[in-house]
Formats: sequence, structure tokens, C-alpha cells
Amino acid sequence: MKYDHTKIEKKWRLAWAKQKKLYAADEKSKKPKYYVLDMFPYPSGEGFHVGHPLGYTASDIYSRFLRMHGYNVLHPMGWDAFGLPAENYAIKHKVHPAQVVKQNITNFRKQMDAIGFSYDWSREINTTDPEYYKWTQWIFLKLFEKELAYEAELPINFCPSCKTGLANEEVVDGKCERCGTPVIQKKMRQWVLKITAYADRLLADLEGLDWPEKIIAMQRNWIGRSEGAEIVFKLKVPGQPDTHRVKAFTTRPDTLFGATFVAIAPELAQKWLNVGWQASEEVKKFISDELARKVKADYTPDTEKRGVFSGVTAVNPANGKEIPVWVVNYVLADVGTGAIMAVPAHDQRDFEFAQKFNLPIEMVICPNYPEPVCPVLEKAHEGGGHLVGSGKFDGMESEKAKKAITEFVGGTTTVKYKLRDWIFSRQRYWGEPIPVIRCKNCGNVPLAEKDLPLKLPNVKNYEPTGTGESPLAAIEKWVNVKCPKCKGPAKRETNTMPQWAGSCWYYLRYLDPKNKKKLVDPKKEKYWMAPAGVDVYVGGAEHAVLHLLYARFWHKVLYDIGVVSTKEPFRKLMNQGLMMGENGEKMSKSKGNVVTVKEVLETHGADVLRMYEMFMGPFEDAKAWDTKSIIGIRRFVERIHALREKVSKKEKAPNALLHKTVKKVTEDIKEFKFNTAISAMMILLNDFEKRPTISAASFEMFVKILAPFAPYCAEELWSALGKKKSVHLEAWPQYDPALVKEEEFDLVIQVNGKTRGTVKARKGISEEEAKALAQEKVSQTHAGAEVKKVFFVQDRLINCIV
Repeated sequence: MKYDHTKIEKKWRLAWAKQKKLYAADEKSKKPKYYVLDMFPYPSGEGFHVGHPLGYTASDIYSRFLRMHGYNVLHPMGWDAFGLPAENYAIKHKVHPAQVVKQNITNFRKQMDAIGFSYDWSREINTTDPEYYKWTQWIFLKLFEKELAYEAELPINFCPSCKTGLANEEVVDGKCERCGTPVIQKKMRQWVLKITAYADRLLADLEGLDWPEKIIAMQRNWIGRSEGAEIVFKLKVPGQPDTHRVKAFTTRPDTLFGATFVAIAPELAQKWLNVGWQASEEVKKFISDELARKVKADYTPDTEKRGVFSGVTAVNPANGKEIPVWVVNYVLADVGTGAIMAVPAHDQRDFEFAQKFNLPIEMVICPNYPEPVCPVLEKAHEGGGHLVGSGKFDGMESEKAKKAITEFVGGTTTVKYKLRDWIFSRQRYWGEPIPVIRCKNCGNVPLAEKDLPLKLPNVKNYEPTGTGESPLAAIEKWVNVKCPKCKGPAKRETNTMPQWAGSCWYYLRYLDPKNKKKLVDPKKEKYWMAPAGVDVYVGGAEHAVLHLLYARFWHKVLYDIGVVSTKEPFRKLMNQGLMMGENGEKMSKSKGNVVTVKEVLETHGADVLRMYEMFMGPFEDAKAWDTKSIIGIRRFVERIHALREKVSKKEKAPNALLHKTVKKVTEDIKEFKFNTAISAMMILLNDFEKRPTISAASFEMFVKILAPFAPYCAEELWSALGKKKSVHLEAWPQYDPALVKEEEFDLVIQVNGKTRGTVKARKGISEEEAKALAQEKVSQTHAGAEVKKVFFVQDRLINCIV
């Protein structure tokens, strides 16, 4: 019988739609719970390209697998629909953002249903729904109440294209993370969230998370905790009394005797000018040029080191030596104190600057101690050792010397962070209104909780002003109000929240989406989130800093006020790799390499799309789409569909390979190793096809393990077996331990002739299965490379030529 994917998928999509509670989660269930969460999408006008379903397919396979194992699975979906993309699209096409979002959501949901995702749509949320953002505004009020939301006029990152302020995390290499436009510095009134108050907890609580190490490292680096010392240097300023001081922060006070100059940021030098420092015209020009460079539209942080001698000297408090103070471009005003003690021998940036300007390089930490001669430095020695050239501290181990030298010069031990408070307000229309009223007499007055949600007014003109004010400022009827405190004339806050606001807590609203009295019912929160947060969170690594850091911050605030019961929101994190075009580049319309889901569904169907994306390689690796390769998976599904004709009720013989396959697929799904699970099913299919008949019991087991991967085909085959209940409500098959016992060996994996490791494998595996096992090592050493040829030695090794 021909495999007609269009007919089969339409048939079962309609059947599933009638079963309202087929995938519904239930807090009253006696089954063990499991929360599987996807990073919800921004619903764009273009719809899905084939990269979008990658993570959703994996989480769907995992959710279906868990349900068949008897779990009460919460697997919800919603829409991250506020923000710049919808507003920009609306401005371009002269359609209201609300209308754009509604159309896009309809399209996205239709495509998700077509792919066969098993979401509990009864819990669907939308960040632009007033009943949702009522609680986003409520959280803001709690932040304000705890003095974690404050207003400040400060220089911010401003995108000239998006015409709005950006948080530091939204700037990548000096450019807007969303549109790529170079960012400028602009002084503006902003709302800021005090995320720095949670820096230590955000860092410490990473320890208990089951996240990819690279993501944890990125979070650690962004928070950037540095233990060090603040050391005061006396300044000698020509023509001024000997009362000036500068405080420098260092993580290496043990190198103080090797400081040969002090380096200060241009912003700090500008402050000196403002309090009477009589610098030379050359110095003034350097300061002016560097500050001007930072506000240019094309400014990006550069690697070239520039500087000028200030004319001021400092006294090294360790040895009394007088050293020059330089104004440099590589010291940042907002890191530490804006001044550093420069030790060229033990800091690479200082080393490069000293070489360029012919400044002394004095080694005071020797790795060869007690050898009489320290090495000639070709680059800075940034490691440890023993002190030399450091007076009474000579011979002391460098780590111990940190505290000793700090105390010796009267310094102060301290901790600094790279993390900065979160610039929270946006000068745009399409975002959550900030529930604050500005009164000349009373200052910023929070809106009463009973007045939430503060709805976004429906307006015709929502183009950004670019002046520093939101388009909301022009809506007088909405803006002009009475102060809740003094009843005098006042104005609403007209800046809106960033897109990140709604995505900081959405996973909690899924637990209780229709609650009008609370953000979430405590019992429901404890049921789904205990003991350590969302059980598994699936999404792209591009959210490693922005979304994950912000969500963790808000979650900790909610924990402190008793709304949630866990310290962290997401216990386990799984990141899918990037789906690239056939040319190996990121998919984009400008490159003409976008493959849409619509065209694949029409040509091959949902099951083929799902299985092909899971078979392309390890889940976390980048992959390049290949229109030719998908044909192989199409044939695989067709062959499975044809197996129904071999089923015989007379056949009774147990199939050892089937039981081994069940064991393999079970273990691989748990580890998100979907490619090797599919490979195992391919091997089993080959075996089935060689047999004249297949027992009904064996075929039923096979259909069940197929079901999470190819839900439509599995349901069709299950029905053909005469079953009335959905296969997706069946229990996962159990393998017979006696049939899966096998001898194992260490399969040697080589890539281009070089041994890259070994992996445990059962004796007698085929070349195809060995290749699947080797794929992970190939991806680790040659990401994205295609295996051109394979040399396979049975029960010994496989050599993949890429």
C-alpha cells in the first residue's frame, strides 16, 4: 500500500483534534509529573523555516516517550509576541502590531499542529494578552517595592535604527544584537533593574544545574566576579598640592612591586579635568577624541591600544617609586574604578601597551624560582610563581602574597563584577506599559495592584520618535492623570518594557494560565516545579546570556517574596545546534538558502521532516540541510509503512534484535541521542525486511518505539493492527533482559586515520551502526564536516574520512 502522507496526516490530525485531552496535563493525576518546556517563539510573519522545529521535535519526542512511560507530562506552548520585530513589521506594512501578531500566531500554530507536536494547547499563553501582562506589571511593582527597579539618567547603548535604548547584553561587538546597527552612547532617562544585587546568588546557584558546561561558563563570564584589592596611589600633579589620590582595582596585588605605570580611562580623566586639572592640550585632545569615538554611529571596541602620558605621576605605595599616569583606551570606566595599576610583565594588555610606548617591564613573579635568572618574556607571564624584586616579600608564593601585600600598603580587599544593572525601559510602543505615574510633588508613584493591567492604548501612530520619548508620550488622554497620592496633575510613564520582560516568567504562567487572582496558585507551582524547577528546558544556545540570566534573576526575586518554591527556574537545559542552509551558512532570505517547513511538509510530510532533522547528527551540533539526504528518510518511512503487509498472527518466535533495539532506543531518547536511536531502528527494519513474516507482537513493539518519532505513521499502522485506542496512549514496550545480553568490545573510532577515542559497542554490529556511534567524535573534531568514506574492521575499529 502506497504511503500517502497527505491523506494519512490529515486523517489523524482531525482525529487528534477531537480528543481534547489527548495531551493534557492534570495536577490531580496520581502519575509522577514531568515538566518539558520549549523556549517559546516570537511568531514572525515568515512562518517556520526548517531550523525552527529542531528543538520542538526533540522535546516532542521526549514528551511522548515520557507519557508512554506513565508520566503526567506538562508540555505547553505560547508566544513571545511583544517587541521590536512586530512593531517594525507593522510600521513597514502599515498594519497594527496587534493584528500582525494575531495573524502570525494563527500561522505558527497551524504549522506546529501540522508537524504533529503534542502540546497542551489548553494552557496557551500570549505575552501581549492584558490578562498575561497584568502579572508582568505586577512583578515590576514588586521589583519597585523592593527597590530593585529605579530610575536614572545615564549614558546608555542606543540603536539609531531601532530608535531605542539597549541593555549591555543586547550589544554584540558594538552592534545592536537584533538588527546589527552600530550602537551609540546617549544620555537618557531610563528605568533600570538592580540585577547586580543578585550577582553572587546568580553565580553560586549555577553549581547545582544540569546545563551544558559552555552555557554555565558563559553565565559565569558575563557575571564576571573578580576578587581583588583596591589600592590607593598618591598623585603628583604639577602646580597642585600633594593631596590628590587615585584608587586602582587589581586582581593581582601580588604583582604591585612590578607596576611601572598607572592607566586610567578617558572618562575618569574627563572628571579630573572638570575639577581643575590643568592638562596639556595634547592630553585634552586625546580625552576628547576617545570620548567622541565612543558616541560615533560606527563605533566598535577596537584592539588597537592608544594612550597619552597625562603629565601626572603616581607613587607606587609598595616601593615608593614614582611612575607615570597614562590615559588609555583599553581601561573601561565602568569596570573596577576606571583606573588600574599596570604591570606589563604579568598582564598581556599592559605588556602590549608597554612595548608600543617603550615603558619598563619588570618581572616580579618568577615561575622558575629559586633559579637565579627569570626567563626573558616574549609575552606576559600571567600565572603564579614566587615573588622576586619585591623587597621583604621575595620568595613568597604569589597566592599568599596577595593578602600580605594588600595589608602592607593599606589596601582593601573587595569583589567587583562585570555584570551591570539591566537597562529595562524602551522608547517604543509595542511593549508592556510600565505601571508608574510621574508626579512633580510625589516623584514616581506605583500604580495600585487593583488597577492592573494598565492596558496599552490603541493608537494609529506608533512610529518611534527617536527623541528619547516613546510614541505613548503623544497620547494626552492616556498620559495625563491625577497622582494617586496627592491628587495633583501627573503623567503616566511612557517608556515600555523590553521584550525580555514577558519571557522572564512565562514558564510559571503555564502552570495556572487562567488564574485571575494570582500569578500562579502555590499548590500548582509546587506540584510542577518541585524539587528543582522545570525538569528539562529545550532551546537555542543563543539565549545563553540574555534570556537565561534575566529569567534566573526574576525567579530569585519571586522566590524571595514567596511566589515560587525553587531557587532556580530550569534544572536541566538542552541546546540544539544551529540548522544551516545547504551552502553551510546560516539560513537567511538575503542568502537565498532558506528552506521552509511548508515546502517540506508538502513534499515529504511531517514524519519525514521530524525523523530527518533528528537523524542529521548529534542534537547539540550544527547541521547543514541537504535536500538529497532527506529522500533516504522518506524511503525509510515508506518501508516501515509497507511492513504491515508482513505481519502474521501465526509468527510467534521472539526477536532478539527487536529487544536490543527497544533497549537502545529507550536509552538514547533519555540522552537526547535521537540520531543513534533512529539508526538502531534502521538496522531493525533491515532485519524485518529479510524475514518472510513478522509476528504481530513484534510489530506492535516496533510501532510503539516509532510513535514518538513519527506520530502519524505510527498511528496509521497501529490502527491497521485493529487497535481502537491511540498508540500515543499506550505503554512503552519492555525488553526482555535475557534477549539483550551480548558481549561488548571497545570500538576504536578514527577520523582521517587519527584515533579520536573508543566507545562501548556490542559484538557483531554493522558498519552502519558503527558509523552512527562514530558520528559524535566526528562532530567534535570536524563540526559540520561530511563523512566521505568509511573503513570498517568488524569488532575492532571504524575510520571515517571527512
